[in-house]
Amino acid sequence: MRNARLIPGIEPGTAVSFTFNGQIVDGYVGEGVAAALMRAGIRGTRTTARRPEPRGYYCGMGACWECTVEVEGMGTVRGCIFPVQEGLVVRSPSVRSEKDL
Repeated sequence: MRNARLIPGIEPGTAVSFTFNGQIVDGYVGEGVAAALMRAGIRGTRTTARRPEPRGYYCGMGACWECTVEVEGMGTVRGCIFPVQEGLVVRSPSVRSEKDL
């Protein structure tokens, strides 16, 4: 796991591993998927349908949906507030065509 700057006095949860688009990513129980991805150097979780631009962590509180990911067995979730768990399978959501928007 990449070294993360932790806030003094706050202990991280148990270290776990999950996959994002087939890549193994380490995280801590209790943190959001987007935070673990950012620490692993993964900034974009999806691309837009209108312009193929990367999107990812933005508001950090679940309001904007920019960090949307698909979690196996759960469907589409907000990565900033969905908690990391051991063995979680996460992937970029399917890009819909512009006519679907």
